[in-house]
Order: sequence, then C-alpha cells, then structure tokens
Amino acid sequence: MAKILVVDDDQVLCEMFTDGLGRIGHDAVSVTTLAEAKKRAFAEDFELIFLDVQMPDGNGLMELPELKKAPSEPEVIIITGQGDPDGAERAIKSGAWDYLEKTTAIKEMILPLARVLQYQKAKKAAARNTISLQRRSIIGSSRQLTKCLDQVAKMSVCDASVLVTGETGVGKELFAKVIHENSKRASNNFVIVDCAALPETLVESTLFGHEKGSFTGADKRKSGLIAQADDGTLFLDEVGELSLGVQKKFLRALQEHQFRPVGSNVEVFSNFRLITATNRDLDIMVRESTFRADLLFRIKAMSIELPPLRGRHGDIKEISIHYLSRLSQKYGIDPKGFAPDFFSAIISYHWPGNVRELINTLETTLNNALYEPILYSRHLPDNIRIHLLRSSVGKKEAPFKAKPEETTVSVEESDQALPVFKQYRDQALALAEKEYFQRLIRQTRGNIKEACKLSGLGRTRLYTLMKKHNISRLGWTS
Repeated sequence: MAKILVVDDDQVLCEMFTDGLGRIGHDAVSVTTLAEAKKRAFAEDFELIFLDVQMPDGNGLMELPELKKAPSEPEVIIITGQGDPDGAERAIKSGAWDYLEKTTAIKEMILPLARVLQYQKAKKAAARNTISLQRRSIIGSSRQLTKCLDQVAKMSVCDASVLVTGETGVGKELFAKVIHENSKRASNNFVIVDCAALPETLVESTLFGHEKGSFTGADKRKSGLIAQADDGTLFLDEVGELSLGVQKKFLRALQEHQFRPVGSNVEVFSNFRLITATNRDLDIMVRESTFRADLLFRIKAMSIELPPLRGRHGDIKEISIHYLSRLSQKYGIDPKGFAPDFFSAIISYHWPGNVRELINTLETTLNNALYEPILYSRHLPDNIRIHLLRSSVGKKEAPFKAKPEETTVSVEESDQALPVFKQYRDQALALAEKEYFQRLIRQTRGNIKEACKLSGLGRTRLYTLMKKHNISRLGWTS
C-alpha cells in the first residue's frame, strides 16, 4: 500500500481518484490548492503526488521542484487537462516522473503508479548497499550537494562517459577527480586536457601524439595525452572549445579507442574512460552547428550539473572554515575566530565566481586581518563590501505601519482617467514616508540620535529623507 496525494482543483475528480486508488489498496487523499499541497507534503510521508498544472493559486509546474523537496522525497506525476509539449519538457527537467493528459479512467493511472512504486522499492534496497565515497576536498552537506554526490557514487562504479556542467568555479575538475578516484581506475593516470588553452595548431599532436619529423619542430616522437590515459581517465575540460575538425577525429578515438598519431600509419589503442566538462550549453552549440550532435551523444552517457554556490547557502560557512584552516596553516598564522557579521556577509554575497572566488576571497581576507584574532566583514575585499552595501541601501523596512486613511492616494471611480501606476505608487509611498518621519520626530522630540536608533537609519540617510519631505526638528533639540 502506498500513500498518495492528489492535487487538483476539480473536487469531483479528486474524489473519483481517491476512491479509485483506495479500491486498489492505496491510502489516497486530495487537496484543491497548491498551498494545501505543500503543507501536507511537508507534514506527511507521501510516496507519490498526482499534480494538476492549472490551479487556483498558481501553476503546478512552478511548484513541482518545491514539492520534490518534501522530506519523504515523493515522485510527482503531472496530470493536465490540456497536454503541451513545452510543459512536458519542463516537467521532466523539473524532476517529474511522468506527464499525463487527464483522464477519468483510474486504470490509466495504474501503470505509471506501479512503476513508481517498483522504482522506489529498488531505490530503498540500493540505499542499504551505500558506497563509501572518498570526497577529496568537496565540502558541504546541503541537499543540493548531497544529490550531486549520490550521482558521483553511481558514476564511479561504471565506465560510462560523463559530462560535468556548471558555472565557472563550481568545481567541475574536482568532481571529475573524485569520480576517477572512486572508480576501479583510481590507481592509473588521471590526465587533464584544458581544451581552451590548446593552440589550434597543436591540438591534434597534443591529444593523439606525433612521429618525429611529422611537422616543423617535431624533433622527436611523442605520445599523446589519450595514450597516457590508457587504463585511466581522460578529462577534457572546456570540451566546447574543440574545433569541429578535432571533434570529428576525437569521436572516432572515443568510439574505437584507437587513433593514429600525427604522421603515423599505425593505430594506437588506449583503454581510457572519458570525463568532459563545460560551462557552455552544448545543446545550443549543436543547434548552431558549432558542436557535433553525435559527439555530444557519446560524451553525455551520464551527466551531472553542479549547482552554483549561491544555491548552496548552507555549505558556505563549512567551506569557509575548512579553507581558512588550511590557509592559516599555509601561512603559519594562528586559527582565527569569527564575528557574526563575517558569516552574514559572505552568505549574503552572490559569488559569481563560485567556490573558486570564495577561496581566493578567503585568502585575501586572511591577509587583510593578518595577526588580528577575529575576522570581521571589514576584512573582506572592498569590491565585496561595496557590492553588499549597494545591495542593502534603502531596503530596510521601517518598523511602522501607517494608517490607511492617511496614506492612500484617492482615485475616484468616475470618468476621470487613472494616473500611471508608477505615479500612483510613488505618491502613496511619499505620503507614507512623510507621515512616518513626522511621527518619528514628534515621538523622539527632535532627538536625532534617538530617531536614528528607532528608525534603524544612519544620520545622513535620516537627514536626507527629512529634507526630501520638508520636515524640521520642530524646535526640539538633539
């Protein structure tokens, strides 16, 4: 018996589905809003959720990723009254098990339901045989990272080609190394090829090797990096930078594991495993004819997309403590303590350069603090402090709720034309602000220091807003 949640705004359909599922031995309940669905999904252990798309309080596809985060990790099957190819694609990319056009026949739901339950049973059995993964320097325990590590564990026990994608600095090379080091090839070479750094004229000889005299400057025979990866792993970083000509030749080497060095008529065999990485969208490159579709199919037998650091807030503190400890040892500095504002600042920053930028920032921060025992946000590089300040200026909410009758801009329901929305909103905000500062000055009897403390504003900002609304201290002294 499975516990199932039906999410649909059609009450009659909900009752029909829950009754039908109950008759075949399952415990099914229904809700008619997305808000109710999220509340119940996070409070109860559902194996499966049938989710409608068009709901009274939103779009089911938009909430699908959130429902997948429920503690019981339910599978989600989308049910829709009007099938849409784009919606189907979005559903699968968001983690849906299936995308079904709505039907009143319960038998149409039985087969996908049976498959989900069979899959979950096998998944639980596999979880009991967990792999002890050597994580190297992959730090963190967030849900996003744990999901990636689960994929790494699966990739490590097979020989399939792997494509690692993600923004610059997320750690694509590090993850590739972890896959290699947890595989049966761990005792053999892990050969790194930076495709973006290879000169066009030397790409082929670097990959395939060359014979003596095969081109100007080839004064001796040299084996290529593919040959050096025999029985090990070949890692092509920034694979999207390879030219179409090299892609064609490499495709054959990948298919046959045989190739000819430049200037040679003899085939060389290499039993390499391939891992590639890129921060580019190879599907778009295929459509633009700058990357071969047949090569893409070969290199992404398995794929993993690494999340950006800004999506792993829970890991930032752990990563920082780890690398600050290593950096302190490197420079012979005593371990540092941390002020609360230090972690608040680095967690608030968006980290466009991801983990790589964070590590570089921590090194600069440590040098700024040098022998000071505590790290504060002021020790961070100026560019980060400036960004955080610019992002926060003017965003504090005043601890005051104005009376509606005193802050509403009147717009009579008549033939009179409505003002532009922005103008209407600005007028309302201006009235609310003016009322707030008038009351603030009266309450503090013109004491600017106390007014700053109560409002949470700096002295300069307070004076600027008072001047904007033509408010004086009414004769009170600070």
